[in-house]
Formats: sequence, C-alpha cells, structure tokens
Amino acid sequence: MKTRRNFLKLTALSSLMTLSGLVSLSAFAADTIKVGILHSLSGTMAISETALKETALMTIDEINKSGGVMGKKLEAVVVDPASNWPLFAEKSRQLLTQDKVSVVFGCWTSVSRKSVNPVFKELNGLLFYPVQYEGEELEKNVFYTGAAPNQQAIPAVEYLMSKDGGSAKRFVLLGTDYVYPRTTNKILRAFLKSKGVADADIMEDYTPFGHSDYQTIIAKIKKFAAEGKKTAVVSTINGDSNVPFYKELGNAGLKATDVPVVAFSVGEEELRGVDAKPLVGHLAAWNYFMSIKNPTNAKFIKMYQGWAKKQKLPNADTVVTNDPMEATYIGIHMWKQAVEKAKSTDVDKVIAAMGGQKFKAPSGFEIEMDAKNHHLHKPVLIGEIKADGQFNVVWKTKGPIKAQPWSPYITGNDKKKDEPQM
Repeated sequence: MKTRRNFLKLTALSSLMTLSGLVSLSAFAADTIKVGILHSLSGTMAISETALKETALMTIDEINKSGGVMGKKLEAVVVDPASNWPLFAEKSRQLLTQDKVSVVFGCWTSVSRKSVNPVFKELNGLLFYPVQYEGEELEKNVFYTGAAPNQQAIPAVEYLMSKDGGSAKRFVLLGTDYVYPRTTNKILRAFLKSKGVADADIMEDYTPFGHSDYQTIIAKIKKFAAEGKKTAVVSTINGDSNVPFYKELGNAGLKATDVPVVAFSVGEEELRGVDAKPLVGHLAAWNYFMSIKNPTNAKFIKMYQGWAKKQKLPNADTVVTNDPMEATYIGIHMWKQAVEKAKSTDVDKVIAAMGGQKFKAPSGFEIEMDAKNHHLHKPVLIGEIKADGQFNVVWKTKGPIKAQPWSPYITGNDKKKDEPQM
C-alpha cells in the first residue's frame, strides 16, 4: 500500500514537472517572434543571396541587442531553397505553416518571388523582397524594398543616352532568360522607341541560369558595335554567370570607352569573384553603393565587417556591402517599426502600419515606404567600376524617387491603380 502511495506521489510529481516544463516552454515561445529567411545558400544564386542571409541575421542580432520587438527577441528560421524555384514555394509554405513565422525576408530572382506569391496570398503571410525587379506587380502580401524600373533601369539608360554617359545610339539588351530581364527589356524597348531609337538599333539576347561561355555573345556584341553608332550594353545577367561574362569582357578587350556596360544585378559582392582592373569604367545602377561616404554607411559597413569576423565567414577580411543588403536592412527595421506601431505581428495590422514608415538608410537618405504602393521612395545612383571592385558614383538623383510599379511605357498601365488589391 505504501509502495502504491509512493508511486502515485511520484506520478503526480512527474506530471507536475511535465506540465511545468510545458508552461516554461510555452512561456519561452511566447517571448520570441519567429522570422523566416528565404534565400538560396546553394546553386547558381548563392553568389548573391548568401550575403542577404547574413545581413538579415546581423540585423536580427542588432535588434535583439537593443531590446527586440515589443520586448520580445526575434528568432530566425533559415531555409535554403537552393536556387530551385518550385522549392521556394515549398520552403515558404513550411515557414508559414510549420515554423509559424510572422514574416519572411527573402527571394532574389523574380521567378522565385512569382513562385512564392500564391503561397503568401493563400496563407496571408508577409514577404519583404529586397532586390530590384521589373515591376508589373503589386501584391497585398509583399513589400518591395528594391528598385522598380523607374528607380534603376530607366534612369540608367537615360544616362547612357546623355552626353555624360557617352551619347549611346544603339543598345544591346543582354540578360538571363527569365521574367525579370525579359520584362525589364520590354519596358526598355518601349522607352527607347519613345526616344526615337529604331528596332534595328536594338540587339536582344538571353542566356540560361548558370551560363558560363560568353565568347560567342561578346563577339556578336563587338560586331553589332562595329556597325557605326555609339553602342552600350544593358546587362540583366543574374547570379554566378556574371563572373564568366565579365572575365570574357576583359579577355576580349571590350573597354568602357568603346562599349560601356551598365549592369542592374552586379554589385560589390559579385565583383569579388573577378579581376576588376579590365572592367574599370563599366557601370552599375543601384540605389546604394558601399563607397558612399556618410556616418550611417560607415556604421553599417563596420557592423557587417564585425559580423563577418565574428561568424568566421569565408574571406571575412574582404567582405563588402551592396544594394540588396541595404534593402534587406531597411526592410527588417521598417517591419520592426510597423509591428511596434500596430502593437501586433498580425499581418493585416502590420500591412496597415507600414505605409509612411521612415528609416535613415546607409545611402544617407531618409527612406520612406509609400503610403499606398508597398514600394520605397529611393535615390538612384550610377557608379563606375574601379580597379578595387568598388564604385565611383558618377551620377545621382537629388533625392528619393517614388516607385512606379506599373510602367507608363507598357500599354494599358495607365488604368491600373497604384495600390495593391486587398
């Protein structure tokens, strides 16, 4: 009888301890807010996206050290969709349904974003997309912290056509074969036509993801440029294909003074993989460059360099910052501000609180989220490649430009509303 009583006491004590443990775990869970990081850490896009994962983790660490969000720590859930577009959708569903994240920061290519959009819409999730893109989209569940075409592509081509940019009359539209380059080039063709550029003066070519042999294409570009008028190349090549493209550009002796190349997906991170000396003078159009001098950017660079050493990242002594990293940093901080304004991580409440959020960005500008269209007002900068792989800013807008998600150069866009359909 005594043994049975002892057994019952032990069982009750065990149950109490288990219950206590559950309460403790539940309390711990309630003290954290899970956020998803959805970037390719392997495959063709890892060259660009890995740094965005690190930037997100660094920013989360910074926020946690300053008290978290509404007094709660952020807990990062990192997944690797491996440059596999259908896998992006699977991983986003996992983050929202299994991991129960409150928000996701991720994607680079437009095809990956298009893949996950239906998932975020179905599950009413929230995605912050940090890379320049082709526009022609406005989703309730997405905030776009990269550039729309009027904040990058159009100003870059206008610069190439100007006297300062070389007065280009012929254009090579060269890109990776997917939605972003093709749609951007559709917009640019219409823009060039509006400026009197004939179809015969536009060459358009595409290569698959991971393409590595650019000898034939560079030869075609040289032949096209030799036909007379001043020629420029507009590159929407994405991912690790940029390394062989720029190497071949150097090997072929195609200098910026002869045929300037302006890139929309090449920044400091991509140039770490090539010898930049033969590329001096070629261009990139972004909303931020590491070489910008101001106290906010100096702090941002120092923070990332310190993070790289602390995490023992590969080549930690030579890490760089770039535009999509800045856009990631801005997006996470703006989400934090919106959550605290809404006093909730509820997606609809955060969406309502995002419009008008402001943040002093490393670019040196106070960046604002548009009140309606889910895009940032951003400055536009054009930089020349220097021998050390950095950029010298040769042109910039006086201040931030409001995004146009629906390009005025696409027929019928004048009837589309500048706000997402709820």
